[in-house]
Amino acid sequence: MAYQRKDAFYRRAKTEGFRSRAAYKLLQIAKQDRIFRRGDRVIDVGAWPGGWLQVALEFTGPEGRLVGCDLRALEPLAGPVSVVVGDVSSPDVRARLIAACGGPADVVLSDLAPQLSGIRERDEARANELADSVLDFAAGALRPGGNLVIKLFMNSSHEPTVARLRATFRRVRTTRPEATRKGSAELYAIAFGHRPSVQNS
Repeated sequence: MAYQRKDAFYRRAKTEGFRSRAAYKLLQIAKQDRIFRRGDRVIDVGAWPGGWLQVALEFTGPEGRLVGCDLRALEPLAGPVSVVVGDVSSPDVRARLIAACGGPADVVLSDLAPQLSGIRERDEARANELADSVLDFAAGALRPGGNLVIKLFMNSSHEPTVARLRATFRRVRTTRPEATRKGSAELYAIAFGHRPSVQNS
């Protein structure tokens, strides 16, 4: 059955001017975990329609720099926000994102999810591919000490992915924000303190 889109978070987003109900997931994470600082450089992978960029902008301020990436173009956002249209698995797109960010990012965000086919094995494999692609990108895009927020799914690759994060970040925790739909298999990993030397060893 299709889920009911127009729930309380959907209505709240419309009232408060956020482009998606998913904005409240990042808002809760940002308040609890203090992943942003004023002036941070942030790359948001899978940024359409822009709700996470709106939240990041609230915390980084006009002195920050935000870059969104998606296969679809976003409606323009006010402030220091730019968008790269393309696939984050592409080396060219990755280079363009880092260039648009002005160098390594302080924070990488990803709310990427596959287009569901209804075939469990196929959907799970695609979700794992997306997560691996984001982790590969973050390994080269984050500054030492930077933070990552990434959507994961509770499937066979969940624990190995978290273990990979623990090997390359100082601290990792997982959470299911209040705006997560009931019955959803999604959760978010928040990884603090990127250690690129571990990645490259």
